[in-house]
Amino acid sequence: MKTVYSEDHRLHAARMELIEGTLKPAVEKPERAEIVLARIRETGLGPVEPPREFGTEPLGRVHDARYLAFLERAWEMWTASGRDYEALPLVWAIRGLRAVEPEAIDGKLSYFSMDAGTPITAGTWAAARASANVALTATAMVRDGARAAFGLCRPPGHHAAADYYGGYCFLNNAAIAAQWLRDQGAARVSVLDVDYHHGNGTQAIFYERADVQFVSLHGDPRTEYPFFLGYADETGAGAGEGYTINYPMPFGTTYDVWGAALDDACGKVAGYAPDAVVVSLGVDTFERDPISHFKLTTPDFLQIGRRIARLGRPTVFLMEGGYAVEEIGINTVNVLTGFEEEA
Repeated sequence: MKTVYSEDHRLHAARMELIEGTLKPAVEKPERAEIVLARIRETGLGPVEPPREFGTEPLGRVHDARYLAFLERAWEMWTASGRDYEALPLVWAIRGLRAVEPEAIDGKLSYFSMDAGTPITAGTWAAARASANVALTATAMVRDGARAAFGLCRPPGHHAAADYYGGYCFLNNAAIAAQWLRDQGAARVSVLDVDYHHGNGTQAIFYERADVQFVSLHGDPRTEYPFFLGYADETGAGAGEGYTINYPMPFGTTYDVWGAALDDACGKVAGYAPDAVVVSLGVDTFERDPISHFKLTTPDFLQIGRRIARLGRPTVFLMEGGYAVEEIGINTVNVLTGFEEEA
């Protein structure tokens, strides 16, 4: 299996983030991608290639133009106000307040974000652009006939919606890939999200559409980030009714329960009969992940890959979460190896 990787991910290297009411060292850091890459090379999974440049048009097919303009200029505006440290938002337009885009950068950060734990740095826009190109290059490989390809995306993407960022995500790589496949002629695409946290951004983008199915296994939003999407009764709206499927699960979930949910989810994907599957591959379901609460073990990730392979569909794997950096490479490559083994 080919991997697509860009060294430009290192341009986004936040020092601190707001966690549990205090500033702490960022857990979404460059080492994540580098450890996965090292494991790919160690195991001989397949060749590693740089991304192609796809321009901004595929981004605009998913994201609002004002939001993209904000991301491109955010650091420039932030530093023009006299600050050279990570840009974090301050206040949100919640119930009773007006959702009007402010002129000041502090207001814009709040207007276009969903949390205070996703810093913007000098290289965030360039890194996010490169991450989207990684996703699109891997997707093009599959469009051109590869059984599967892996986009080693960083920053991740599935929490970013059409017009807001958060959860360490700025551009929604999985949504950009799925939309690109549709624009290239695919009649139906399934996005299968196996990250510990619900892919709220991906769900929001496709919630009223029947041409992209969204299926997610994740921590129960009653007790887990992002809290405000991911309930089982969210099944789509309008033309999209029935094409969103959520599997929220409680703290401490082990593979016997999680794997049964995956099996059911894959049954739903098979029934939809997509032309391709985009997998939001988070490995933060791991038992020792520092910010998650499931109990999957390293061998379980082989089983995940094998089950997805049995769908028999062209498959794009795109990196999302996973923060136990010592094991992130092993667990990620286990999924890909499991997929390859199930020929």
